[in-house]
Amino acid sequence: MAAMESLIGLVNRIQRACTSLGDYGGDDQAFSSLWDALPSVAVVGGQSSGKSSVLESIVGRDFLPRGSGIVTRRPLVLQLQQTEKGQQEYAEFGHLPRRRFTDFSLVRKEIQDETDRITGQTKQISPVPIHLSIYSPSVVNLTLIDLPGLTKVAIEGQPESIAQDIENMVRSYVEKPNCIILAISPANQDIATSDAIKLSKEVDPSGERTFGVLTKLDLMDKGTNALEVLEGRSYRLQQPWVGVVNRSQLDINKNMEMVAARGNEREYFATSPDYAHLASKMGSEYLAKLLSRHLESVIRARIPSIISLINKSIDELESELDHLGRPVAVDAGAKLYTILELCRAFDRIFKEHLDGGRPGGDRIYGVFDNQLPAALRKLPFDRYLSLQNVRKIVSEADGYQPHLIAPEQGYRRLIEGSLSYFRGPAEASVDAVHFVLKELVRKSIGECQELKRFPSLQTTIAGAANEALEKFRDESKKTVTRLVDMESSYVTVEFFRKIPQEIENIAGNPGLNPRGKPNERENSAPDPTIDRYSEGHFRRIGSNVSSYINMISENFKNTIPKAVVHCQVIEAKQNLLNYFYMQIGKKEGKQLGELLDEDPTLMEKRMQFAKRLELYKQARDEVDSVSWAR
Repeated sequence: MAAMESLIGLVNRIQRACTSLGDYGGDDQAFSSLWDALPSVAVVGGQSSGKSSVLESIVGRDFLPRGSGIVTRRPLVLQLQQTEKGQQEYAEFGHLPRRRFTDFSLVRKEIQDETDRITGQTKQISPVPIHLSIYSPSVVNLTLIDLPGLTKVAIEGQPESIAQDIENMVRSYVEKPNCIILAISPANQDIATSDAIKLSKEVDPSGERTFGVLTKLDLMDKGTNALEVLEGRSYRLQQPWVGVVNRSQLDINKNMEMVAARGNEREYFATSPDYAHLASKMGSEYLAKLLSRHLESVIRARIPSIISLINKSIDELESELDHLGRPVAVDAGAKLYTILELCRAFDRIFKEHLDGGRPGGDRIYGVFDNQLPAALRKLPFDRYLSLQNVRKIVSEADGYQPHLIAPEQGYRRLIEGSLSYFRGPAEASVDAVHFVLKELVRKSIGECQELKRFPSLQTTIAGAANEALEKFRDESKKTVTRLVDMESSYVTVEFFRKIPQEIENIAGNPGLNPRGKPNERENSAPDPTIDRYSEGHFRRIGSNVSSYINMISENFKNTIPKAVVHCQVIEAKQNLLNYFYMQIGKKEGKQLGELLDEDPTLMEKRMQFAKRLELYKQARDEVDSVSWAR
């Protein structure tokens, strides 16, 4: 008996805890429903089938609301617990855990009031169960779920879909494989038309989970009986049929005591010529004991699967809580530590993007390998070093006194003008890398799971990182601009020292043309002087400058990436949040708390998961203890 008490009591406690967490079965649960895994007895019957009378007879108390139409509009989880003889009977509701009811008329009123609290003063129904525990020496350890009575038509104040809504609710309970069905049918109606039997046959065609209960045996027409049903000949179930005789409406109106009603029931079966041979297996008292024994055996058989589900759910909840993050500490030091840890987590992901652990950093190489060379090739040197422009710049550089040997000032102006074009591609490379770095900051924040729970800190880190990137970009632009300016400041002299020698060689060798190649006309007269204003002379100047600029361009393909990486990429890897760290260390606890201000929805979700995890761990400990006790 002690084992039975512990098993059924355990299920009762877990069911109450499940309801408090919003788990009362169904397929819309984020995790596997523990409620669905717990064996239970669902009481099913049509309106006026005597369902309420059967429950009251099992309990031995008047406590259920009565009236016309649909009286039960929320599932009532009725948990009976046997106490020692001599102790006072009392009832407790799950939503009023510290209040004991000894007046069962107040229990009836509280059921009605709690129903109205959810459904309002309407005839609507709700799937949210009411938990009622009754402690009495005269009850057996048993848990029953009283469901709304099946109906076929809607009454005034009810939606047209009420019949289907009730059937769907009842079906959601009885179709679960762990549910024991207590199908209530009146004996004075054809069993083939019983709503309870019809539904139970659909969800339990083998009859393995169904107990049949026949009510109103005393109201059958004279000369008829229900032996065909009770003995399983007209409709066979694997579980037994039990007949009961409840109080009549006249007995209820006269406030007949339940003890007297049970005595009348026993007398009816003992003296009935039709049912006397079945008297020991008839009546509400026998029904209660039968269900209690069966429920205990089912619970015992289901313990391994319940433990398995609990362990699986604990793993899922712990994983989800790790994903959501643990609650933030209260003191300022812990908050600062949390913020710094979150910053490091972000910084680690950002560096992985740059170093190749995650995608994105390769786009920086793409800037140097594709964008920069393409931009350098598109520079308008052909136009700038055209014959007309070279003549114009060289002539202007000579002023009123023409150059003597080589137009040095013209050369320098052409070089300086050409070098100025490099500023555009250099600065564009800086901006392109800056854009990539900003995008990697955005991606890193999005990929940092730890940061997702703190929107304010996300925004603050993004702002601080982008502010640092702006500074790195400014410094990088200054550096690449200096590279261009340095090329303008000092021309590579060795490159141009060959020019006077070439002119002398051409002047002293009539067989060579201005490009140092043999003349096509071997018999032409030698020209000891070079016309410094001829077209060939200006072409040669343009060609020399172009060669020099090409050399500089090749150098820039290497030096600009070096400068950009040094000033932007390396700085971002090493010092992206340094300034932020300095500022965050100066903030007070309240300011730190504002950065760790979580999304309320996320906080509520974590709290619910934590409560559910605590429930499952307690349930595991209790189930384990019961398992060892077996």
